[in-house]
Amino acid sequence: MPGMYSYLGLFMCLLSVCCSATSFPSRRVILREVNDNGGDHPDYAVDLNVTNFDAVLKDTPATYAIVEFFAHWCPACRNYKPHYEKVARLFNGPEAVHPGIILMTRVDCASKINTKLCDKFSVGHYPMLFWGPPTKFVGSGWEPKQEKSDIRVIDDARTADRLLNWINKQIGSTYGLDDQKFENEHLPSNISDTEQVARAIYDVEEATSTAFDIILEHKMIKPGTRASLIKFLQLLTAHHPSRRCRKGTAELLVSFDDLYPADFGSPNKQDDDKGLVKNIKICGKDVPRGYWMFCRGSKNETRGFSCGLWVLLHSLSVRIEDGESQFTFNATCDFVHDFFICEECRQHFYKMCSSVSSPFNKARDYALWLWSTHNRVNERLMKEEASLGTGDPKFPKTIWPPKQLCPSCYLGFDQRNNKIEWNQDEVFKFLTNYYRNTLTALYKDKSIVGNDEAEVAVEDLIVANNAIVVPLGAALAIAVASCAFGALACYWRSQQKSRKYFHRLYSLKTI
Repeated sequence: MPGMYSYLGLFMCLLSVCCSATSFPSRRVILREVNDNGGDHPDYAVDLNVTNFDAVLKDTPATYAIVEFFAHWCPACRNYKPHYEKVARLFNGPEAVHPGIILMTRVDCASKINTKLCDKFSVGHYPMLFWGPPTKFVGSGWEPKQEKSDIRVIDDARTADRLLNWINKQIGSTYGLDDQKFENEHLPSNISDTEQVARAIYDVEEATSTAFDIILEHKMIKPGTRASLIKFLQLLTAHHPSRRCRKGTAELLVSFDDLYPADFGSPNKQDDDKGLVKNIKICGKDVPRGYWMFCRGSKNETRGFSCGLWVLLHSLSVRIEDGESQFTFNATCDFVHDFFICEECRQHFYKMCSSVSSPFNKARDYALWLWSTHNRVNERLMKEEASLGTGDPKFPKTIWPPKQLCPSCYLGFDQRNNKIEWNQDEVFKFLTNYYRNTLTALYKDKSIVGNDEAEVAVEDLIVANNAIVVPLGAALAIAVASCAFGALACYWRSQQKSRKYFHRLYSLKTI
């Protein structure tokens, strides 16, 4: 009997240990869940590890990055976290006060998976903060005696105030810890800043994803609008400036007939399919991001989506070839007519589309028509916003391009008709450089824009923020599937330039 009680006692002890292990999180988890707001919000700083470090820093739209190397068991690190979070609140996430400027991250060096990563940056104490352009961290490291490096150690960041002061000195800003969203008096006018124009590529992705979310939310895909959406998706697949968006729209087109067959129309059917379509991220899993960069207004209700959509349309207009100009015109007009939810804007744009009497034979002619149309919209809105006081004081509507950006675009001013006389050849050159060359410059630098060949598809399918190690057989299977997608994408894009689009081009007069 005593032996039986001994075994029973040992069993109860083991059971107690097992229950403790499963009922309570580890100390590390507890520490990670504690924040200075009592758990009301998740951390603002982004947790990185060796599996997602390069991918996150490569893909971020931010101009600068801060990486904090810490250890979760370090008391000084725990005490420093609230200071770091106060600054991260300003720059990280969809509710950031100053989005798209700095990405603030952290790496836990006490996690064994990160040992080699921390060694690469010669982490000698905790916490240790580094500053630099995000792409300079990718596949890189830091040495204490390194003479020339784009990565710097932040040597004065003991408190939130001191860290923010250090940042302000580096970029010439005057940010404060109490700054609130859309109350930034220092927002620069960015139309002539080449680097800022290049960053508009992120807004084009944001506008594309937002437009698609609106279409799904309002159940706007119907038998009568189905063809116009297909045409616009074909246009995006062939000519969207973002490769991520080209890939996403191609994937949607492949499954479009299954999701929305020609005879569909039941609201229940749309509810069933909405979840399936949501799984297709038009421009990647992290888009929409919830904020604007080039298109950000000085007030919450200005610029944003409408600006991003115009940039997308102009970008498409200078990427097409001559034989696609009329199709692009029809696809754009039909899309705005069927899916742009602002009624007055939609009707005004449709009226200008309907006034076109002859087809477009040259891509140049379509790009200039869209440019002229945008200026007519701006002229109308300038008068309305001036009388109502609803415009953005930092970004008032203007005739595009302004003379300081393109002096050669201006021939003179017709006093009799009160109109600018334009050199349209110079205007077209300007549009091509602004919306095609400059817009994609940042992406080319970060190797995000490129062809859709097999190696690009492999990168897209394998690189992820939560990457995992897979067996060799699975990796080979992924590679084969990636090559197949790369070949399909190449074939798809080549066909866009030579095929007759099989969907009937609806006349604007019969919509």
